[in-house]
Amino acid sequence: MAAVPATIGRTVLVDAQGITMNSAHIVGLTIASLACVTDLRTRRIPNVLTLGAALAGLLYQFVSGGIDGLGQGALGWLVGAVIFILPFALRGLGGGDVKLLAALGAWLGPQDVLWLSLYTGVAGGVMALVVSARYGYLGTAIQNVKLLLCHWQVAGIEAVPAITLENSGGPKLAYAFPILTGMVATTWLR
Repeated sequence: MAAVPATIGRTVLVDAQGITMNSAHIVGLTIASLACVTDLRTRRIPNVLTLGAALAGLLYQFVSGGIDGLGQGALGWLVGAVIFILPFALRGLGGGDVKLLAALGAWLGPQDVLWLSLYTGVAGGVMALVVSARYGYLGTAIQNVKLLLCHWQVAGIEAVPAITLENSGGPKLAYAFPILTGMVATTWLR
């Protein structure tokens, strides 16, 4: 039988799985879940969710940690945004995904958003392989990666119009799902 969660300060202990979650992790999981649902349904993540979550995260950090907490929240937001800005600039990722990772960074802080991005990248890579294979696009996807790397070697790092998110004929991955998976891994493993 699972133990009833006990609360210690801002930390909730879930004894059945040995998982320790604080309130920022619980809210982060909720935000990522809502974003995942909307991204899967509409292929968009609403600004009201991402920007509202970011502001709420900064307020939470200020209330729970004062100016230092606010600084950690702002740094987490910045780190989250910076991590996804290059894939966004290369038109391989949507703006909602950037804002979602930044919003989660405001809640988690700079260290945990780094872990979140690492777990998200692994989950996104695996999911991209599965979706590509499912739709018979895996060979083309591998050729596109080779093309991208060759182009970058010759012309420098820039978007390749034929294989950007908006121009590619391949299946699209709602990236909020890997972000949610990364959030679950961050909560569980950190």
